[in-house]
This record gives sequence, C-alpha cells and structure tokens, in this order.
Amino acid sequence: MRVDTISGQPVIEVDRFCLRPLRPSDAGVLQLYAADRRVAEATSSIPHPYPPGAAEAFIAQAIRASQAASQDPGPGERRGIVWAMDGSGRNLGELLGVIALKCMDRSQAEIGYWVAPAFWNTGIASAAVQALVETNPLNCKAYFAQVFQDNPASARVLTKAGFEYIGDAETFSVARDTIVPTWTYIRKLA
Repeated sequence: MRVDTISGQPVIEVDRFCLRPLRPSDAGVLQLYAADRRVAEATSSIPHPYPPGAAEAFIAQAIRASQAASQDPGPGERRGIVWAMDGSGRNLGELLGVIALKCMDRSQAEIGYWVAPAFWNTGIASAAVQALVETNPLNCKAYFAQVFQDNPASARVLTKAGFEYIGDAETFSVARDTIVPTWTYIRKLA
C-alpha cells in the first residue's frame, strides 16, 4: 500500500483502486450514484430524490474540509476527510464510491462509506475500509461505524476489517424519512 498527499490529504493506493480527494469533475458521476434510491437509503444523510447542485455542494465542502484537515483544528472544531474510491487506474471507473472519516472527541472518528451499485459485492468497500484502518490518516485511537440492520453486507465489511459489534441503536435516514435501527461497531487502533 502506498500513501501520497494531494493538497494536504493522503492519497492511499490499494490493489484495485486508490482513495483520493474528491474533485469538481466528480460531480456528474457522484450526482448519478447518489440519486440512486438504493444508495441513498443505505445512508443516513443522502436525500432522495437527490437535489440538483447537491453533488457540487458536497464536493466543495469536502475540499474545504480536506484543506482544513492539514491544519490543527481549533477548540470545538471537528475535522473530517472524504475520499473518492477511484478505479480509473485499473479500468474500473473514476468514481466507485465514497468513504469518509468524521472526527469525534478523544481522538476517535466515525467511518462512513457507500459504493455504487455496479460495484456491490466486489470487495471495494472492504478494501477501502481496510486501507483507512491500516493507514489511520487522522491518527485516531478508534473508529466507530454504524450500519442499518437491513444492510448485513455493510456489517460484514466492518467485521472483515476487525470492527467489533458493540450494540444496537437507531438513527434518522433522510432518504427513508424515518428512524432506522442500526448496529454499532468499534475498531480500536491504538
């Protein structure tokens, strides 16, 4: 595995793709995938229908967060980094999905990800999660994650990367417009 840096954000090379910063040219494909009801309903934050301009706004926010992540945050500021899963180097497509780390208190982060339906069940999500566990780009002590209980494939991604189940919870899904039961996981890193 190789790690480089672009604009203060690590670029992580894995076997079939790389994790790289989002860029404005990703907007069209991001809009296409995020507008897919199956993708939106597997996340807590993607609305369905996906509004025009939302992809551009998400990318702009991710770029700002990436630039801020290279600096020490002030009191009360939370850092986070979003990566594109880019398979263009292996003829898989320029955007296979998205993975992010959102900082929490006490050197912890929440990991979240989605993969385009064309790449489901191909190991892309597992490889992306494992890459962030191995490189630990924010020097966290632990990662947390939650998945909807009706998405056991995403739970397998986490357990495969060494995450341990710690309990049930629930969260609001914007696309589903309801509270959805979740499983919560932790992966201790330090």
